[in-house]
Amino acid sequence: MFIATIKSDGLAHLSYLVGSKTQAAVIDPRRDCEIYIEMARARGCRITRIFETHRNEDLISGAPMLAAMTGATVHHGPNADGEVRHAETVREGAAFTLDHMRIEVLETPGHTFDSISVAIFDEEFGDGAVGVFTGDALFVGDVGRTDFYPDRAEEVAGLLYDSLRKILSLGDQAILYPAHGAGSVCGDNMADREFSTLGHERRNNPMLAISERDTFIAKKLREQHDQPPYFRRMERLNLEGEDAVPRVLMPRPLAIADIDDGGDRRVLLDIRGATAFLGGHLPGSLAIPTDMLPAFAGWLIDPDRDLVLIADGPDQAQQAERHLLRMGFDGTVGALTTSLPAWAASGRAFRAVSTIDADEVAERIDQSGSGPSADWKLLDVRRQAETESGMIPGAQNIYLGELPARLDTLSPSHRYIVLCESGARATIAASVLLVD
Repeated sequence: MFIATIKSDGLAHLSYLVGSKTQAAVIDPRRDCEIYIEMARARGCRITRIFETHRNEDLISGAPMLAAMTGATVHHGPNADGEVRHAETVREGAAFTLDHMRIEVLETPGHTFDSISVAIFDEEFGDGAVGVFTGDALFVGDVGRTDFYPDRAEEVAGLLYDSLRKILSLGDQAILYPAHGAGSVCGDNMADREFSTLGHERRNNPMLAISERDTFIAKKLREQHDQPPYFRRMERLNLEGEDAVPRVLMPRPLAIADIDDGGDRRVLLDIRGATAFLGGHLPGSLAIPTDMLPAFAGWLIDPDRDLVLIADGPDQAQQAERHLLRMGFDGTVGALTTSLPAWAASGRAFRAVSTIDADEVAERIDQSGSGPSADWKLLDVRRQAETESGMIPGAQNIYLGELPARLDTLSPSHRYIVLCESGARATIAASVLLVD
């Protein structure tokens, strides 16, 4: 038997290749799915089964593409809020054998109604479960969010409580294999590691320490999670099945003259670091550094528009394209890697964004008497959970992800000083204001 973990950085998505002797299965494959075939081939295995633990909201499943490439059967849980066209429905107790590995399905609704967990057993050694793939029901240090059904919030929280008890009944010895690690939008308090056992979680996971069902439900109802607009699109695409990702993910190189093509349909997406954007950028470009694309592309980019990537180099453009394709943004037409000096030498204009430090903000507030003055305002783009610990008096709070939808609450006659914790989100917000 073997288990291999495949991590998709940025989204903190974890998928798995599991197998025994000549057969293998994949749990929650990502969209760029050739890696599973290559890993199985290296072990002398063929992929015969694919399991989707739930309807993903934050990335596109690679299950339909992987099935087309391998002939494997896709299995998905019941009650998926629609027909999963590429999968067969599996229910509680369904069992499959891969040589000496037995796979059993548990229905574990709560995060979504269609959530399942997949337990594995070694038929040659011992009776208990060796491990369990829990999808988004149970994480290392946390449990799944239950806010996708606001009109049935109490019901789904209770379902998750029951599902967690079912998972724990597999025994303390079972190794935990979740679908996400720390940094995922699917949980707020995950431990910064990708391995655990059910026994360790039973003793140390704060949510599993809640013994009363009503107390657990009440705590889940108090949670606050962000839901980027693209979640609804991901849900639809994962029901319908989406096209494969091209094997070559390198965006087409563009010349300076190409920037003028495409008109208003194109978004100039500056994926360089925040400091680079502040120092100089193309007019009208939206700044989202590459490592922040998984967090904010779904909030700030229209998936129906074409994208021109402004990058430091081809490697950065390729990594950004990988993030975008996994989230269903297929509109990249190319990447411009020309340096800003070369842009300026061609006679094109560029802009910069000035920065000020905390001392200067404090001085301005002192000079104005009490908070921002009549001609400038403070815009705090942190999340509500962050601002609860304190805000500068007089500042307006709009979470960065919600900024495009709330621009009408900002006065066009004011200048804004944008702030966050580190300056990275403030830079993105400044670009949104400048584009508008």
